[in-house]
Amino acid sequence: MVKRGTRKHRIRPVLFAIFLVILIGHLGETTAEYDPYKILGVSRSASQAEIKKAYKNLAKEWHPDKNKDPAAEDMFIKISKSYEILSNEERRSNFDRYGQMDENQHTGHSQHHSYHGFHNSFFFDESFFHFQRSRDFADSKYLFHHAQFTSEVLPDSFKRPYLIKVTSEWCFACVHIEPVWKEVVQELEPLGVGIGIVDLGYERRLASHLGAHRAPSIIGLVKGRVTFFHQAVVREHLRQFVEDLLPTKLVEKITDDNYVSFLAGWQSENKPSVIIFDQPPVAPLLYKLTAFSFRDFVRFGYVDQAGKHSTRLLKQFNVNTYAPTMMLFKEDTEKPVDIIQARGMKRQILDEFVSNNKFLQVPRLVNQQLFDELCPVKQFHRRRKYCVLLITGDNQDFSTGNKAFLDFASANKKEVLRFAYVYQHHQQPLCQALLHNQAVLSPQVVILERRSQAGKALYRSVSGGWNGSEEDKYRLHEQLELLQKDPTYLSSDATLPELNNEMAPIFIIQWMNAAYDYILQVYDDLLYSNWREMMPILSLIFSALFILFGTVIIQAFSEPGESKPQKPKPKEKVHFLSHVSHLLCSRPPRKDFVEVTELTDVTYTSNLVKLRPGHINIVLVLTNASKTALLRKFAKEVFSFSGTQTLHFSFLNADKHRHWMPSLLRLTSDTMQGSGHSDEDESTLDYSGHVLALNGYKKYFCLFKPVFTGDDPDSSSHSRSRSHSREDGAVPTRSKRAMSIEVHHKLDRLGLWMERLMEGTLPRLWVPVWPSLNESTINSSTES
Repeated sequence: MVKRGTRKHRIRPVLFAIFLVILIGHLGETTAEYDPYKILGVSRSASQAEIKKAYKNLAKEWHPDKNKDPAAEDMFIKISKSYEILSNEERRSNFDRYGQMDENQHTGHSQHHSYHGFHNSFFFDESFFHFQRSRDFADSKYLFHHAQFTSEVLPDSFKRPYLIKVTSEWCFACVHIEPVWKEVVQELEPLGVGIGIVDLGYERRLASHLGAHRAPSIIGLVKGRVTFFHQAVVREHLRQFVEDLLPTKLVEKITDDNYVSFLAGWQSENKPSVIIFDQPPVAPLLYKLTAFSFRDFVRFGYVDQAGKHSTRLLKQFNVNTYAPTMMLFKEDTEKPVDIIQARGMKRQILDEFVSNNKFLQVPRLVNQQLFDELCPVKQFHRRRKYCVLLITGDNQDFSTGNKAFLDFASANKKEVLRFAYVYQHHQQPLCQALLHNQAVLSPQVVILERRSQAGKALYRSVSGGWNGSEEDKYRLHEQLELLQKDPTYLSSDATLPELNNEMAPIFIIQWMNAAYDYILQVYDDLLYSNWREMMPILSLIFSALFILFGTVIIQAFSEPGESKPQKPKPKEKVHFLSHVSHLLCSRPPRKDFVEVTELTDVTYTSNLVKLRPGHINIVLVLTNASKTALLRKFAKEVFSFSGTQTLHFSFLNADKHRHWMPSLLRLTSDTMQGSGHSDEDESTLDYSGHVLALNGYKKYFCLFKPVFTGDDPDSSSHSRSRSHSREDGAVPTRSKRAMSIEVHHKLDRLGLWMERLMEGTLPRLWVPVWPSLNESTINSSTES
């Protein structure tokens, strides 16, 4: 035992020594094998251009899709990692000093780094493949998160297009397209294109929202609509892809033939006009992006200076053809209000130029967006804006006053004053709030200041109206001077409603545009077999087709006789079809008809005398003359109760069995004590419209008497005096009004009576035996 233990203790140091030798050898190999300079084949003093050129050549040679060598994938990873280290000056410096390959690790000696690298490689994390864990700072500023995308990017896509790259840390193809992506970003971002990056590994929710399920993917986003890029990743293709995302008629081509009509469109479009003069035959992307950002406020036109059809236009406005020129026109189409000319047009210059002139001198308020931009809500005292509003009409009779108001506004260009006009019949809610619902025959001028987003505003109407005379101009100028000296001059307040959108397209056009977008999306998905992204649309289409054809099949196989009521036959079961739409709005029972059985000598015993315990037979008394009308009304009133299995429905023809009702009522205890009528009198009473709930087992019944609820003015008081008599079981007495009740009104309150029957609150009339349908006999067999 001692010798074995000694031998075991001797073996342990030997194993440890062997393990240490292997470890040191591995560390030496790791440090010696991985050298980014050797992998790329460049010297340590190589420039960035040489490193980039070597990387491109090696990436093409060792790309796994082109090189079928089994070691190509590992070699491609080493090439990519080497380029990432040497293309970044900080990481390159760390490697030259310490052999450092990861900027997140602390600087130290190469031996310590090599041991750390072996440790990570042993546990197979990302450093096993020498991938960096953190991204470049230049890329990190483009990263999108779901909350940021929803709150910021999506609304901003209505002002500028976005180009989004979907990538991941383990994507080999993403490394291949990285140089092209950086070139495109450097070119398009200064033009105003939004750039974004979505990490598929960390932002799966956002990637699923965009419909991106693989990396790399390039997506275009405009006005909330997502479009995928499917061509080769080349700079020209990506540039054209962004240009195709924009609407087609953003910039109109202007020539000598149409420039007059283009400038005259300010009145119908209610927007200033910008004409751009430049050398390219087609408007460059920079101008299209600018037009897209300001499309709600300004109209854009483009003139090809080298074209043959623009010589008269260039001569009229004296345009210098050696540099791009922009001219902005408002109400005056003969003279531009602002001109800019520069050899290197920058996006910042264009935005500033258009932003300072995006309203007419006196624009017409056509929607709430324009009202908010022109007359903003007061936030600070120094940013106070007063809106001088002319309430007028669009007839030719108002043109003189409107022109005088435009001249007055052109002469009073103060920063605190904004002039606008509104057509009264187009914006009636706004005019009614400012004029107190008074009809205006002549134009009126109102000075207002908006105080809150909820619509609260202070205002004051200029006395005397507005006809455009010099006196009117003097009066308005005087009141504006008083307002600037004393802000409390606006003494009235009102809550302004939201303006009607006069420029909104009609519903059919909106529907057609939406349908066109869906068709394009389906075509795009079918063309590129992107089934995962088009599943929602396919599901919607197949669901609609299933519902449509399912309805047709059900109608085709339904019985034709179920939609038509059958004619009643004597001494047989009568089925009355009652369509659900003519009945109650509640859920219908299993059958769509009421089964009513006639009480005859054959059915009387089974339907009444020998009725099972707990079952009740609802019997309608009628005559030959009232049979059709009463049965239809009866079916409607009791249809909602026909699903109850303990209720049965029958009718009794009083013309055939005229002595049954008097015999039944004589058998009741109350009637037997207080009746003073002869058989002759009882046989002449009209019992049509009476309904009885008969319990054959317990020998009692509840009685419903018809009460008139029609339009007869004399019936209301009489029906109220008899509202209890129809339910308390009293024997009917002769009444002339009972004979005059219209047949179709006799069962008006039967539904309420049925509800009380189901609740068990109706009075019950007891009988010792049930009378026979034959006048002379009484069915004594029921006594047992």
